[in-house]
Amino acid sequence: MSQKNVVLGLVISKFPTLEDAEIIKRIIKEASEDIPLENLSLSPQCCFASKEEEQWNKIKHVIKISQDVWRNN
Repeated sequence: MSQKNVVLGLVISKFPTLEDAEIIKRIIKEASEDIPLENLSLSPQCCFASKEEEQWNKIKHVIKISQDVWRNN
């Protein structure tokens, strides 16, 4: 049986406000109890509806959280 990957779309792309990183990390940790961390990834939800600068802030936020989670494990 092949390993499946799960993408967690926990970053809302429609609003410029950045989500609480600790909450996202907690959700990822909870998901890793059922799915190995190496099979999980973090992503913004599709279809940005904000300004370009706000989009890049969201992407940087995803990168930072991902580095914190996957580098430390």
